[in-house]
Amino acid sequence: MFRSLRFRLPALLLAAIVLAGLVSTAIAVSVSKRYAQTTLRKEAFRQLGREAQGINQIYTKHAGGKPPDSQELESASGDQIYYVRRAKGIDLFPGPTRAFTVLPRSILDFRRILAGDSVQFEFTPPGAKTRLLGFAKPVKLGPQVFGAVILARPTTRLNQGWLPFVWRLLPAFFAGILIAGALGWYLSRRITKPVLVLSDAADKVASGRYDVAVPRVSGHDEISHLSERFREMAAELQAADALERNFLMTVSHELRTPLTAIRGHVEALLEGVVEDEEARSYSLEVIRLEAERLERLVGDVLDLAKLDTHRFSLLREEVDLERLVDRAYSAFGEEARRRGIDYSRSITATPVLETDGDRVLQVISNLLANAFRWTPDGGRVGLALSQVDGTIRIAVDDSGPGIPLDERERIFRPFWSRDGHGTGLGLAIARELAGALGGEIELRTEAGKGSRFELVLPAMKSD
Repeated sequence: MFRSLRFRLPALLLAAIVLAGLVSTAIAVSVSKRYAQTTLRKEAFRQLGREAQGINQIYTKHAGGKPPDSQELESASGDQIYYVRRAKGIDLFPGPTRAFTVLPRSILDFRRILAGDSVQFEFTPPGAKTRLLGFAKPVKLGPQVFGAVILARPTTRLNQGWLPFVWRLLPAFFAGILIAGALGWYLSRRITKPVLVLSDAADKVASGRYDVAVPRVSGHDEISHLSERFREMAAELQAADALERNFLMTVSHELRTPLTAIRGHVEALLEGVVEDEEARSYSLEVIRLEAERLERLVGDVLDLAKLDTHRFSLLREEVDLERLVDRAYSAFGEEARRRGIDYSRSITATPVLETDGDRVLQVISNLLANAFRWTPDGGRVGLALSQVDGTIRIAVDDSGPGIPLDERERIFRPFWSRDGHGTGLGLAIARELAGALGGEIELRTEAGKGSRFELVLPAMKSD
């Protein structure tokens, strides 16, 4: 479970959200703390200023007599009260007893006090460790400055002012994490669900089951693209598997038929069943023909394997294409006569080409074999050689049923046959050989009106 994408993706997303939340919260707290402390500091000085004004009036009112009780004033204001004298002998409250704490002049900029200005500052009282915010206001009788009264409060009270903000921020932070986590879990399931389905489908395909149902993923992202391509791959594998099974069945049948004939005639010869010379010659001729049939079948399979693995080598020789076409034409003359097929040829050019003559002959023969296979008895098959615009064209026409649009590419696939008979290798080998020779095969067909396969080769000699 912990190694699955379904767990790791939301866990990673949640960890990233938590980390981002922590960083954002830390930054927010730091900025808020700085802002809050600045704001609270200003507010604290304003409050201390107002209190200092009141305390100053009280001290001035009691000048020359008994000073007010500073402890009561501190309890009333909540802040600490200090006093700074101008100098010895100049005091609002002469006498040995003082009910307030006196600080040295060096604690603040006393020149501003003498000038009649109030002073905001931060200090640590002698012998103490607590840092205080202080507001000093000059104490005057008439024009005479006698000293300064200071209202102070600890700086730690500033922290108490912004800590409630932090406590309000924490629930929002955890609520955001919960919402983001739930959203991340939902999105991760949306993402991983088709991936997991594709993974299950891949396991089935790997085990040889190609009829898998791959769901369609809406959208135009990578997951939908992967799903579409996987569906196409599964369909191709299923088609290839069907072709392979069909090929094995077809090849088995094609091999068994001549082997059965060969074995029957050989056994007849060995057992002496065939006694006269004519019957013996007929049996040997059947054995020869069936052996050639086997040789052609095995040769087709080997040729296709070589073409697929690019281990195919071509010869280079001067080839008289007119003689080559005549040779291919004559090979099917007997079949045309026997089936009553109108078999004709047309030669309008006599090119000589540097190429592999045997392979060109093999392509033409495969195209003719395909034409005779699909042309009904009494039909028409034509073979033509021409040279047009720097290309040599060898065309094979037939009056067969034509090829539907959806099968015009499929007929060139190995092991595929329109009627389920034959090996389905002829046209596949013909197209592969045409490409290896530097040319191509063009197809023009119309349902019910026959087909025209045309081998197109470059007229210039190859280097």
